[in-house]
Amino acid sequence: MSSSILLHGTRFLVLLLAQVFLFNNIDFLGFINPYVYILFILLYPVNSNQLLFLLVSFFLGLSIDIFSDSGGIHAASCIVIAFLRPSILKFSFGVSYEYNNVKVSNTPFGSRLTYFFLLVIIHHLVLFNLEVFNMSHTLFVLKLTLFSSIFTTLVCMIFMILFSKKKP
Repeated sequence: MSSSILLHGTRFLVLLLAQVFLFNNIDFLGFINPYVYILFILLYPVNSNQLLFLLVSFFLGLSIDIFSDSGGIHAASCIVIAFLRPSILKFSFGVSYEYNNVKVSNTPFGSRLTYFFLLVIIHHLVLFNLEVFNMSHTLFVLKLTLFSSIFTTLVCMIFMILFSKKKP
């Protein structure tokens, strides 16, 4: 149990610091930003305490908001995807999720890509809607959401490939 807490605490800090000091400074083509900190939410254990998971997700988003001076939009986006995650897991992994034997790093590539992309696009849609907060800019929000979601999903999948434990 303590090694699990250490692993998730380290992942929380590394992704938080990487987002704040590295990925917040990336502005690809003037409007595409990767938000890799949500990888923490994506990889959090499936059979964990849901209340604790929601609280940790909120504090992750709040920490990003504090460093980015963004007024709570990251915290709200993180809470939304943390709340919707069980439904997306069930949709993406089906029977495996119902039996609580889903480990994201051991799932088929297609299911993992579906899971990542759905949660990332929901996160970005909420984030950019709260950031712009103007219905007359709907096409702009959709453009930001689509391209940033593709970029974020690509970066997260690369991280999963690079940092996954190789099976002998």
